[in-house]
Parts: sequence; C-alpha cells; structure tokens
Amino acid sequence: MNDSSEKKIIIAIDGYSSCGKSTVAKELARQLNYIFIDSGAMYRAVTLFFLREGLVGNGKINLPAILEKLQLIRISFIFNAATSHNEVFLNGENVEMEIRQLAVAQNVSQIAAIAEVRQLLVAQQQEMGRSKGIVMDGRDIGTVVFPSAELKIFMTADPRIRAKRRYDEMIAKKESVDFDEILTNITERDRYDETRAESPLRRAADAIVLDNSYMTREEQFAWILDKVREKRNEN
Repeated sequence: MNDSSEKKIIIAIDGYSSCGKSTVAKELARQLNYIFIDSGAMYRAVTLFFLREGLVGNGKINLPAILEKLQLIRISFIFNAATSHNEVFLNGENVEMEIRQLAVAQNVSQIAAIAEVRQLLVAQQQEMGRSKGIVMDGRDIGTVVFPSAELKIFMTADPRIRAKRRYDEMIAKKESVDFDEILTNITERDRYDETRAESPLRRAADAIVLDNSYMTREEQFAWILDKVREKRNEN
C-alpha cells in the first residue's frame, strides 16, 4: 500500500500513554512509506536533557533555568536501515534507548506541560509535516499540531492493560520494575495530561476512537489501514 501515485495525507494519532501509539505509528509509516515523527520521543529527549542538567527530578523543577537553556536543544530523526525506523537524536547524540527509561517517563509530563517547550517542538513538527505523507503520534497532534490532518485517530485502553504492556516491555529489557509503580505512573500521567493548562490531552471532534484493550497489533494495523484507504479515496 505504498504506491507513490496515491494521494499523501497527514495521519495524526493521539491518545493515552502506553497505548502503543508509537508502535502502531511506526509500522503504519513503514507500510505506507511515510515519514514517522515521534512527538513523544521529542518530549522525552527534552526531558532527558534537563534531567542531565539537574533541572528536573524528585518532584522539583527549575523553570527559569529550563527556559534559559531551551534554545540549546535540537531534536532530529535519523533513519536506521538496520531497524527500518527513525531514531531520535538530541543535539546530534542518539538517545533512542535512554529516553525510554523510567526516570524520563516519571518527569516527561512536567516538561511537556511547559508552554515554551511545546511551542518550540510544535514549530519543529509543523516544519517536518509541510510535504504531508507523514504519521505522527502524541497527545495533541490532531488538536494543536495538525488540526487539519486528513485522518485523526484517538487511541485508548484500560489502564491496567497499559501498565501490564509497559511492565512486560521493561522486564524483557531486564530492567528492575514494579507493576504497581508503573500503574501509578500511568494513572498519574493520564490525570496530568488531561488537566494541564497547555494543550491538554483531548480527542479532536473529528477523531476516530480506537480502543485497543483487546486487539492484537495486526488487528490494529488492519483497522487503521482501512481508515487510510477511506481517506485517500475521498475527493
């Protein structure tokens, strides 16, 4: 389904944390031969930068210092032929693995709620999407970044199922984790993302809801590809 003669569209995938948005978006981009922009990875990379600087962590955040250093951050994506996926780079350094650590997950919502951080990254994201033919996932893609995207999908799943998926993923990486801690992190992120003042998590009015609690990845891809076909065939 990657015929270059077909109309290219922007696909915005929003939803709750640990719903598998990035996994679905990456595979969808690969199948369509589209560019994948991982907005969550961009916010995680910014969070990693400030964790390294000691400006966030342990429930504290040094906002003045963060705003002062914000313009030092440059996020980019470079295609890895070995994995067939784009990987995120922070100021030229590959941080694809490091941004997936729990310490980053525990602090990313605070960083993502800063208006100036979102403004900086949204501008970068919109520049990436000028030529269309992209898939992008996050919390506010269909509402803020690409409000005129042709296809908007809002993903959700039961919190305990999302926690179990995250737990299994981290155990597979041989990390020492606690299920209850992960569940707490997920529910707190949901609440924080929904209630933050800057670009809160919400479903766009024209977004299609995908509850993948009991769906396999294959079933999700098939469902979304059907929606892509419908949008491409629209005049």
